[in-house]
Amino acid sequence: MTNSSHTVQANQTGMRIDKLLAEVNEGASRSQVQEWIKDGLVYVDGSLVKSNHKCLEGEKITWEVPEPEEMEIKAEDIPLPIVYEDSSLLVVNKPKGMVVHPSPGHYNGTMVNALLYHCHDLSGINGVIRPGIVHRIDKDTTGLLVVAKNDQAHLSLAEQLKDKTMSRKYQAIVHGDIQHEYGTIDAPLGRDPKDRQKQAVVRDGRSAVTHFQVIDRFGSYTHVECVLETGRTHQIRVHMKYIGHPLAGDPKYGPKKTLDVEGQALHAGLLGFTHPQTGERMEFEAPLPDELQTILAKLRK
Repeated sequence: MTNSSHTVQANQTGMRIDKLLAEVNEGASRSQVQEWIKDGLVYVDGSLVKSNHKCLEGEKITWEVPEPEEMEIKAEDIPLPIVYEDSSLLVVNKPKGMVVHPSPGHYNGTMVNALLYHCHDLSGINGVIRPGIVHRIDKDTTGLLVVAKNDQAHLSLAEQLKDKTMSRKYQAIVHGDIQHEYGTIDAPLGRDPKDRQKQAVVRDGRSAVTHFQVIDRFGSYTHVECVLETGRTHQIRVHMKYIGHPLAGDPKYGPKKTLDVEGQALHAGLLGFTHPQTGERMEFEAPLPDELQTILAKLRK
């Protein structure tokens, strides 16, 4: 068990305790918090409470979080489009529909399951759930990811992400006609206070910066290139929606009436980094998947 505590602030007075704890516990859902309360793991001023308890300023909330159960991740013989591989790392062109690492509801068929079958020397920094995974892209986003085979490579690549020296360029098809040729979206991201399954631009969120440039315009849609300066969850999807141009096909942040595309029209097309062992600057490109090329061809007609 991990023990934690929180003192209710003035602006949190009147909030249900399950909602409040879901907000102060990064990564916890409201339903998870309700299970903690049901299991007698949450106290207010030393007394057990129910999920509908309305918090008062100054109350001290204490709770115990059960340690996560270790999942046994199995190697699976799944085709894995490998662009490059050596003794330190490999670069994968992730297909649409593939989840990067196991999570509740996705224990099999992930890129990690495929990686474990392909090679046995992945870094252990992120534990058994995410071996070798330095960064990730969403299930329906296609494109390039770098995977570390040892801890030294992992630390070097993670440091490059942190220092913003890793190059990441995406292509996207968005709704609307973007008036500017290029621009920068500098807007902090965090959990959407109205829907904890989403991210949103929030005042006290984590710094997030996306640069974009128009590639082509089609009246009701625009083809853009996005360059990430930071790598927050759903960053491009949320930022483009924020400026009024959500991604076509995005089931979470876009309109229902959209192009005939399964999931968001987003592709991680370029990835560049300094090799952890040789010091060589490396850059990889992956062409747009057939689905997006077909859509662009139709839009050009």
